[in-house]
Amino acid sequence: MLSHTLDRDVLVLTLHDDADTGGRGTLYPRISGLVEACRPSAVVIVLDARTALHATIGVILRVQRLCRRLGILLSVAAASAPVRRLLEANAEAHDVRLVIHARADTAVTTAYTSVA
Repeated sequence: MLSHTLDRDVLVLTLHDDADTGGRGTLYPRISGLVEACRPSAVVIVLDARTALHATIGVILRVQRLCRRLGILLSVAAASAPVRRLLEANAEAHDVRLVIHARADTAVTTAYTSVA
């Protein structure tokens, strides 16, 4: 499940469940549609503890490429240290620069400050 809010021109997307291989095909179009419709200054993706499988990480890497193309800062917030390590490893393996935070509020504040 995906929910979203707009906080000071930062689009905050919260993924409540992992995108299994079947859900992966619908998750990226939903996220990219929100990013393209809102055209925020920054995007923060917040991951619950259950959203750490490779399908979700693959979607995040695709969203990063979209945001980079649109000139939008992308950050990810994950409370779980193993999830953050998995994100870092996958981003590095795909030569993607990804800003990763432990807390969602820190990610939103940092994103807002970075683009203000």
